[in-house]
Amino acid sequence: MKRKYDVAAYIWPAYTGDEPRTRMFWGEGMGEWQSVKNSVPKENGYHWDRRPLWGYQNEADPGVMREQIEQATAHGVNVFIYDWYWYDGRPFLENCLNDGFLKAENRDKMKFYLMWANHDANNYWNIDLSDDYGDTVIWSGGVTRERFETVVERVVSRYFVQDCYYRINGCPVFMIYDVANLISGLGGIEQTKDALGYFRERTRAEGFPDLHLQFTVWGENALNLSGFDANMKGSTKDAVSLLGADSVSHYQFVHFTNIDRDYLDILTDVKKEWERIEREYSVPYFPHVSCGWDNNPRFRRFRGGIVKNNTPENLEKGLRMAKEYLDAHPELPPLVTVNSWNEWTETSYLQPDDLYGYGYLDAVKRVFSEE
Repeated sequence: MKRKYDVAAYIWPAYTGDEPRTRMFWGEGMGEWQSVKNSVPKENGYHWDRRPLWGYQNEADPGVMREQIEQATAHGVNVFIYDWYWYDGRPFLENCLNDGFLKAENRDKMKFYLMWANHDANNYWNIDLSDDYGDTVIWSGGVTRERFETVVERVVSRYFVQDCYYRINGCPVFMIYDVANLISGLGGIEQTKDALGYFRERTRAEGFPDLHLQFTVWGENALNLSGFDANMKGSTKDAVSLLGADSVSHYQFVHFTNIDRDYLDILTDVKKEWERIEREYSVPYFPHVSCGWDNNPRFRRFRGGIVKNNTPENLEKGLRMAKEYLDAHPELPPLVTVNSWNEWTETSYLQPDDLYGYGYLDAVKRVFSEE
């Protein structure tokens, strides 16, 4: 019997002007499409000039998302992982999910789940400030216990209950991007463990077997496990074990390897990283594939660190690696995460452009749908 795979592409929900607070970063009212549209040559002559074949679409429009769902599912992408934000005591950039995907008439053709992008918000989104003041924090991604419970209530009651929410063994999957920030905001490892226990209880109270808690892996940089004592250090795998995560995956290759080289060389390190995680971690790893990396559209001055030769043909090799990993682990749900559906300003997207056309989507289709 042909195996069915869950190909889950991350969505960066900033391609809309419907969220009022986006105007502080992208004043033209079209979200981060502004940075894509206005990209100009750098001082060294480098010019990032890719353009979307579908145009600068408002992805908070249900008609737009209806067409994107059709294209995604036709090419083998059957899950969207929405980057989800909570800043300054309220959600941020929910429009693409709430008004676009969830109001699309064909939303039941695919699943979605949330990745809480709980990193700090800074000036890297604002091209007028990104070169010199990019690290300046605008909003903290950490939350107190009171705010955490508000987040949990919103997530469980508004999203987990959706019929199209992605679940593993009946448990809604929820990914946390920045575990260190979570620990810091909540005040330490024990406080975070207690808060996540509350999250599980609230999920079960809604009628689900449990929560499937997924962490993003960033390599093994030391984490501050106490929330305040810098001497209490730990690794990502320590946090996974101490906090009771159910699985891990990556968000981007740039988080754990040098990406300023050829894509096929990067894949060599990626395979080694998968093997290391499988060897050292106590929970399942779901393989991740990134399309590339180049964040020059967010800056006026040139930024080094650019993936080379990330053609659709080479992306296909990465996708085949992921498929082979899943086939070698039949006990795992057949989930692969992909960066991403639409990270244009990081040059890591599946959507068709004027350079490769539908090449990236066709690569997904060849690997996961046609064979």
